[in-house]
Amino acid sequence: MNILSILMRRCLAALVAVFLLLPTAYVQAAPEFLPVDQITKGMHGIAKTVVSGNTIEEFGVEVLEVMKQKGPSGDLLLVRTYGDLIDRTGGIAQGMSGSPVYINGKLVGAIAYGWPLTDHKIGMVTPIADMLKLWELPDGQAEKKEQTQEPLEFPDTAAVDTALAALTGKTSMATPLMVSGFGEQSLKMLSDKLKPYNLTPYAVSGSVSDTNNGIAYKTVEPGNTVGVQLVRGDVSVGALGTVTYVEGDKILAFGHPFLKRGKANYFLTDADVYSVINGLENSFKVGTSTEAIGIINQDRGAGVAGKLGKFPGVVPVRITVTDKNLNRTNEMWVQVIQDEELAPTLSAVSIFNAIEKTTDRIGSGTANVSFEISAAGIPGQTMKRSNMFYTQGNIGEMAVAEVHEALTLLAGNQFNAVNVMDVNVNVAIDSSRQTATITEAKPKTTNVKPGDKVDITVKLKPYRSEAITRHITYTVPKEQQPGTMALAVRGGGMVSLAQLLTKRQAGEEDLTKLFIKPRPKSLEEAVTELLKRDRNNDIVVEVIDMGIPDAAQSGEGNTPKKMTEKFETNPTPTSQTTANKMVAGSGNSAAKAAKATEAEKKVCITTDYIIDGDTQIVLNVQK
Repeated sequence: MNILSILMRRCLAALVAVFLLLPTAYVQAAPEFLPVDQITKGMHGIAKTVVSGNTIEEFGVEVLEVMKQKGPSGDLLLVRTYGDLIDRTGGIAQGMSGSPVYINGKLVGAIAYGWPLTDHKIGMVTPIADMLKLWELPDGQAEKKEQTQEPLEFPDTAAVDTALAALTGKTSMATPLMVSGFGEQSLKMLSDKLKPYNLTPYAVSGSVSDTNNGIAYKTVEPGNTVGVQLVRGDVSVGALGTVTYVEGDKILAFGHPFLKRGKANYFLTDADVYSVINGLENSFKVGTSTEAIGIINQDRGAGVAGKLGKFPGVVPVRITVTDKNLNRTNEMWVQVIQDEELAPTLSAVSIFNAIEKTTDRIGSGTANVSFEISAAGIPGQTMKRSNMFYTQGNIGEMAVAEVHEALTLLAGNQFNAVNVMDVNVNVAIDSSRQTATITEAKPKTTNVKPGDKVDITVKLKPYRSEAITRHITYTVPKEQQPGTMALAVRGGGMVSLAQLLTKRQAGEEDLTKLFIKPRPKSLEEAVTELLKRDRNNDIVVEVIDMGIPDAAQSGEGNTPKKMTEKFETNPTPTSQTTANKMVAGSGNSAAKAAKATEAEKKVCITTDYIIDGDTQIVLNVQK
């Protein structure tokens, strides 16, 4: 059966489905299709798009060449556009992608490509036959087909760039991303994170509705502007494009990939176009997404495809940020698309944006951060974590680090898929430096027995403040062997100097192994490891032994190089002497305490300061 027959049968089936099954909002007369093999050089037609508000306008199209197998999914049509609309926009503008092209009243395909820094009136059209193939993938589940089935081929977009470069020396343009509600630094962070996807964020104004309030969708027809949205709520992140074809509740748009994710999970939204910005390099539509009207479930070389009235899975993110200096608290709420690669980054940037909008500054400071992540498939269905951070750089970036790490762990774990149902983040920012250095630690007694509780007084020197003391009770493990027992007293974000020295004395030259933990053997183990990690504002007392310590810490000086430099250039006499005694001792060293459980070997207390530095104490364990 030739392609013309297939397309004609599809057209007839679509008409029957529209009139028998669908609401009035979706009803429209389906056009005939014009296959590529019936298109010749010199043919003229029209295309439809919106350049202001919601009014669909037309412009002229002339076929310059039929380019066989030059596109990501097959043929491309080289065209010249003309008319009053093109004169006003300066040519093909970004956001006009998907504009349906008709010749003799028959749908040919979609405007899809243009060139920067050249004649913007010249562009390329993706044939409708290639776009229709997207509907052959049932609800984005093509990847689940049996391997014996022949997959549909969608070559990489690099093929388009290669073809265009061969013809004109130019490549296809980056997709403009319309972003609202973001601060300057947040926009920069978003831009950096999305560079691999060839997306360029532009700040626009406009509110985003999070619901349609039960109102019937307005008619969606070819030529309408729609949004493909990644984040919505108090902020919006998405791209604008044009509807190419609608059949029942199914929709085709763009004529080229958005992120080329294959199976996709994006919001499909209505959109308002403010204007078209003319530029030397290129022109682009400026507008914003409005209410959600459906889902985009395919993102391929020939365009994007989706369904009206069906909505994507989302990760709700609730953010509360307090600036203690301004005595100001902001609450923000966003929905982020469920995507294992994109969701952690988009969530983290949204949180960073909430911090920037609340503090209205960048720079140093102290952050108290707590988060709770509800997700099916993890121990207890919940991850709760709190920590404290300080940096002389941008405190907002550091404040989001652990939340991003936790979300990335869940989304990208190798064990099983995790459905994140809710993310709740609380951040309190203070411009002051709330750090303290351990200067001394003394036990109430040095002669102890297994099972004894030892009161340890820790002296701290807060930044530019008077010294203070804290008390921590350590219980000697019941199975601790008699002899010398060395304990490290350190900040939660630090690695004990004595531990480093012990490894070196024992012949371990590669100290970077101290910072590399074995890969977890289960998701439960990975989650537990993150949640039980020492906090930067903890005082930790632990047995010094020959094992690898819990060294994967965060906070100031959290890289192996920085921590090694810090400890090697600032050793204390007490630390050096204690370490040497421990290694040269009688043999009843902390290594004999390996029989004790980790819980018995370490104890922590939480403070109001980020704890820096370390020292050691020696106990004499008696029978």
